[in-house]
Amino acid sequence: MNAHEIGNALAPVNAALNLLSAVLLFSGYIAIKQRRIEAHRWRMQGAFVASLIFLVFYVARFYLTGSHRFPDVGFVRTIYLFILMSHMVLAVVAWPLVIWTIVLGRRNQVERHRKLARITFPIWAYVSVTGIVVYVMLYHVAPLLTPVAASP
Repeated sequence: MNAHEIGNALAPVNAALNLLSAVLLFSGYIAIKQRRIEAHRWRMQGAFVASLIFLVFYVARFYLTGSHRFPDVGFVRTIYLFILMSHMVLAVVAWPLVIWTIVLGRRNQVERHRKLARITFPIWAYVSVTGIVVYVMLYHVAPLLTPVAASP
């Protein structure tokens, strides 16, 4: 397997990590609403680990294959670019929020943790879900929209 093939193999792994993060985030949210604090703690920490592994694999994939261009197919590309840009900007915003929210929770500073989590959770959830959407659009929708060159 060459570097390009390894990089391409990482794309669905990254999507799966985003999915795992999203599932853990939402189940952690449900757990805290049910006052199951220990379940909440483990699920949110699991979501953080899944997101951290995603970040490492994403950087590796980018290093191995570079950026991937969505085909110029009109309005669908505009939607893709909007989702991608909002995903990227909020991913950068989310990391310090996520880390600080987890730190506050681990220090048992419940009220500060709760206040920050009200901001952090929707951003982190959006980033996880749109990561999956970006993957699906780039690797599954875009090939369907790209005209196939005619054979000679």
